[in-house]
Amino acid sequence: MTKLPEGPPGENRMGSMPENRLLLKVSAPMAFSMLLQALYNIVDGIFVSQICENAFTAVSLAFPVQFLLIAMGVGTGVGVNAMLSKCLGEKDFDGANRAAKNAIFLAVCYSVLFLIIGLTLSQIYFDIQTDDQEIRLFGRQYMSIICCFSFGAYGQIVFEKLLQSTSRTVQSMIIQAIGCILNLILDPILIFGWLFFPKMGVVGAAVATVSGQIIGAVCGYFINRKYNSELDCSMIGFRPHAPTIKRIYKVGIPAILQQAVGSFLNFGMNQILLTFTPTASAVFGAYFKLQSFIFMPVIGLNNGMVPILAYNYGAGKRKRVMKTMQLAIVYACVIMLIGLSLFHTIPGLLLGMFDASPTMLRIGCHALRVISLSFLFAGFCIVCCSVYQAMGYAHYALIQSCCRQLVVLLPAAWLLSFKGLDAVWWSFPIAEIASVIMSVLFLMRVYNKVIKHIPNNP
Repeated sequence: MTKLPEGPPGENRMGSMPENRLLLKVSAPMAFSMLLQALYNIVDGIFVSQICENAFTAVSLAFPVQFLLIAMGVGTGVGVNAMLSKCLGEKDFDGANRAAKNAIFLAVCYSVLFLIIGLTLSQIYFDIQTDDQEIRLFGRQYMSIICCFSFGAYGQIVFEKLLQSTSRTVQSMIIQAIGCILNLILDPILIFGWLFFPKMGVVGAAVATVSGQIIGAVCGYFINRKYNSELDCSMIGFRPHAPTIKRIYKVGIPAILQQAVGSFLNFGMNQILLTFTPTASAVFGAYFKLQSFIFMPVIGLNNGMVPILAYNYGAGKRKRVMKTMQLAIVYACVIMLIGLSLFHTIPGLLLGMFDASPTMLRIGCHALRVISLSFLFAGFCIVCCSVYQAMGYAHYALIQSCCRQLVVLLPAAWLLSFKGLDAVWWSFPIAEIASVIMSVLFLMRVYNKVIKHIPNNP
């Protein structure tokens, strides 16, 4: 008689399927969904740029707040993902259910926080950045809608993470695909007033974004109820569980801060670039939308890698941990080399998608070529940060991210700004070289403290 695998249905695959096949099977749907998100970022920017350059600049200046909003959800999701996968590897199903319910509770708390921010701080945020009244108006409109309706973004994130933790990545991809596709459909309709809708401009871009997120969250709830049999997401009789929240945040807070550092970087860089011209800030916004098309697949790869590492760490399978980690590094570096070649060979074509003016093209082509040199190292560094998180050393990822962006990149950009705008962009390759050095040192430390002590269970 064939022996049935113990535990939930996804357990056997996570612990026994060949590593390369498993990583691709788990990561491919996530990478595809992240590509959809990147495609939305680019298309959204294309539509907004057709309103006027000030509209595109306003949305770019709002990006740090939007980035922080997403960072809190994704960072908490990293903690939930790592805890859930480890609990399932250890067959602690009660602990996994507590993690899922407390994750939903935290998403509600974040939604209330950003509702307050959207209602009270949108005007102040733009008033301190620019004197241009049109940029201020566009920015306040966009930011207030994104923040006040953040419950859609947080709902979508938490339900995606619950599915990813149980290796249901196809369903997770479906949630994000629904939100992104709806967003892409609504963007031109609401921005330009197609069909029977009024022309809403920047407001339409924000409404399209939150509408897609809300529908994605609703679909995520029902998909979890129907397909995620390993987890009980019912909130009837729920009470917050402090030990579970503490365990989530042990990984989640460093991951949140690591993600949030990018928000402060964006804000700081915009202040430096605005001293030259608002067009420089628009170039920076265009770069971030374009680079997401390269970085998002790597992030999807990482999202697939983390539960595999955490599961096999909990199950005591060191060989599988090492093999998965090595494969992820190879795939990430290949993706980044593709991005480097695109940014170097066709920067004008890429910027042209955003209706770039001659000034924006002159500034932007040089910027893309210089910044993309950092891609040579970024893939390795990104994977290393996720390895730390999966092994319970998320604070290493936080230290590395803070040092790269706040200790090296921003000060370097400020110092280089005295030599002119063209010099500022070199701060990115400089910071990535520092990051790769830290990655090697931290990875060696995590290996010696944790990985080499994991038993080699069959």
